[in-house]
Amino acid sequence: MAVTKTKRDFPLDRIRNIGIIAHIDAGKTTTTERILFYTGRTYKIGDIDEGTTTTDWMEQEKERGITIVSAAITTFWTPKSGPMADQNTRINLIDTPGHVDFTAEVERSLRVLDGGVIVLDSASGVQSQTETVWRQANKYKVPLIAFSNKMDVVGADFLGTIQSARDRLGANAVAYNLPVGRENDFKGVIDLLNKKALIWQGDETGAKFTEEEIPDDLKEEAEKYREKLVEEISSTNDQLMEKYLGGEEIGVDELKKALRQAVIENKIVPVLAGSSLRNKGVQPMLDAVVEFLPSPQDVASVSGINPRTGESEARPTDPTASFSALAFKIQVDPHVGKLTYLRIYSGTLKSGSYVYNSSKNIKERIGRLMLMHANEREEIEEALAGEIVAAVGLKETITGNTLSDESKSIILESINFPEPVISLAIEPKTKSDQEKLGLALSRLAEEDPTFRVKTDAETGQTIISGMGELQLEVLVDRMRREFKVEANVGQPQVAYKETITQQASGEGKYIRQTGGRGQYGHCLLRIEPLTRGQGREFVSEIVGGAIPREYIPAIEKGVIEKEDTGILAGYPVTDVKTTVYDGSFHEVDSSEMAFKIAGSLGLSDAASRAAMVLLEPIMKVEVTTPEEFLGDIIADLSSKRAQILSTEMRGNARVVVALVPLAEMGGYATTIRSMSQGRATYYMEADHYEEVPKNIAEKIITASGFTGRVEH
Repeated sequence: MAVTKTKRDFPLDRIRNIGIIAHIDAGKTTTTERILFYTGRTYKIGDIDEGTTTTDWMEQEKERGITIVSAAITTFWTPKSGPMADQNTRINLIDTPGHVDFTAEVERSLRVLDGGVIVLDSASGVQSQTETVWRQANKYKVPLIAFSNKMDVVGADFLGTIQSARDRLGANAVAYNLPVGRENDFKGVIDLLNKKALIWQGDETGAKFTEEEIPDDLKEEAEKYREKLVEEISSTNDQLMEKYLGGEEIGVDELKKALRQAVIENKIVPVLAGSSLRNKGVQPMLDAVVEFLPSPQDVASVSGINPRTGESEARPTDPTASFSALAFKIQVDPHVGKLTYLRIYSGTLKSGSYVYNSSKNIKERIGRLMLMHANEREEIEEALAGEIVAAVGLKETITGNTLSDESKSIILESINFPEPVISLAIEPKTKSDQEKLGLALSRLAEEDPTFRVKTDAETGQTIISGMGELQLEVLVDRMRREFKVEANVGQPQVAYKETITQQASGEGKYIRQTGGRGQYGHCLLRIEPLTRGQGREFVSEIVGGAIPREYIPAIEKGVIEKEDTGILAGYPVTDVKTTVYDGSFHEVDSSEMAFKIAGSLGLSDAASRAAMVLLEPIMKVEVTTPEEFLGDIIADLSSKRAQILSTEMRGNARVVVALVPLAEMGGYATTIRSMSQGRATYYMEADHYEEVPKNIAEKIITASGFTGRVEH
């Protein structure tokens, strides 16, 4: 593979860091393929069904026809008209997965992007995962434009899609263009601001289109929606509002500049129509990316915490400022080893230089810098503020770490990932597999922050956990192919958790007297429940030296280990605040080990009085079904302890939304197929944890055979 070494010098205002986000099967990867073709990055349009797409380069992605890992691509686009006419703009594009099992890929991409294109299915409107990625984008205040894809499919409804975005997302979605025809007759779009129709005819690749007058039968509708668009844009800008109310004509360039500002401030989401598969409407969407989504300059300075002072500091997007960057993705590349993807927020990074990992307080060396084109690489000498690059040579840096200048260190806001909800046991088939298994699992866990590995203290089994069966299936498949590890895999198990429902105190006393020096550790703990989802907390209220300060971390370690191995049924303890408030020590016999065991015993003792309960993951399930199977599907869900939230019409199908315990959803894909003659589909994502009903909890605790004992 040819690697070119280039020096970058691209104006900041002509860089766009964007992501393509959407519900599964809305057409993200197909849209990305068209973008790469029209921008000249590829010379042949990739096809998902043939496994020839650029961004879905993993074997598992080609076989399943889905995106599993986000892929970064750098490409260029020059609009032909408008304020950005003839300005060659560099687009750093990230194609993200749609499947909820890989939600971490979307989360970390949105954390470092300046803008995004949310792809909507014109026939289905806003779907469940669309709502999830919308919330993720909102969390990081990422400005979006929307692309209403699949205008060529049966049931496509552009205006209905806009309405569903307004209703379900609370977005100020506004038609930026209008489709010419729909379903089989879809042939182009009407550019509302320029009052022109863009028509695609006869060209298989869709690279050429003609600019025509708006068809007579659409003139009235086009005028109506142009008026709406102008009114929405004017309402965000005082000067334009005066002109609008005064009946003055507002220039197209003026409107575009105001719309750009409104998009950057998240006041308007322009919606464009198109069909990526039929190669129509993608170029106007690319123009909109360049014209309306922000450059790194338009985004507010990034702020973080100075680790030395604890104060908040801002860093401007300026290549001459102090260096700061966030590591947002780790990828193991078979050719160059570990790649660390970085978003550079300020300063300049040179290959061969040393950087300071302020999250871990260590120095690291940047071996080489790469611009990524999916799994192909272009080597560069330096990277400037506003760029997204991959670095080779970072050994200790993990997802969420901040890199900065050592003399002016800063810690940027990290990335929070959801907790795993499903786990399974895995064991190597042979002794040689045993050695390779540990390496493979640690590499995969490094790449995917939602993938966890632990050893069961009771059985000695290796347990892997993740967001869903598909994610674990893919990871086991990658172990076999990439790391040549053959393993036996158990049945997926629900990731239950344990918690307490009332405050309680307990005593941990560990005293051993053998010949010579003994062991002495003694602490008094108080535990209290936290709000669901808050996690765990440990605080010390020791005053007057009842326990020397150096033994407090040992008590905390004992408490954490006991919380990890579980007390009731061997599941991790969560949503608990533990306070050590008193204790005693021995001048000679006390040690860290003794206090660690005392901490563990103290937690068990307190928990025995705190009315412990089991928690189970509750999934949000959305079933799309023809009307005739609706009754059977609702009845089946109800038998699974489901709470039905809503049923609604979407196109000519019925959509049932329910909250269902994950424990009841095993084999649901087969159930729903047989119940609906294969015509119903479902989507499932983790929603929250809830207390397991008493009768079911008793069965789980009995089946676990967990003794809750403390290992000494």
